[in-house]
Amino acid sequence: MADPQALAVTIAARDAIDFLGMPEGGLALAEAVVYLALAPKSNALYAAYDQVRDDIQNTAAEPVPLHLRNAPTGLMKSVGYGKGYQYAHDLESKVADMQCLPENLRDRVYYRPTPEGAEREFAERLNQIRERRKQASHEEKKGKDKS
Repeated sequence: MADPQALAVTIAARDAIDFLGMPEGGLALAEAVVYLALAPKSNALYAAYDQVRDDIQNTAAEPVPLHLRNAPTGLMKSVGYGKGYQYAHDLESKVADMQCLPENLRDRVYYRPTPEGAEREFAERLNQIRERRKQASHEEKKGKDKS
């Protein structure tokens, strides 16, 4: 993730070899090798993926939060399916302030971007999202206090 274009470059090199054949495709492969050698490095995605995989294996039976569940029937709606769901596109901030993990994984953080390459920008975006969630949560609490 420190250079998200790295995957596209490697797939393009593979496709060039497949399409052009050798020896012409070898130049695309050499280009990919140089690109990858010079790309900023991070293992943050690997670490996050490992944590997610472990949590999936250890908590597979945990229930999906009610607000994330579809309510195609009246019974499901009456027991709270979909209640409190926030559609980010309808929100001014475009950031929903709702818990999307099962309760035992509440507020779990998996991806921790490094300061390398594009991950620096991803970290800034994550911080912006966290700030918007705090604001949304604060405004929601203010609204409840008034009522």
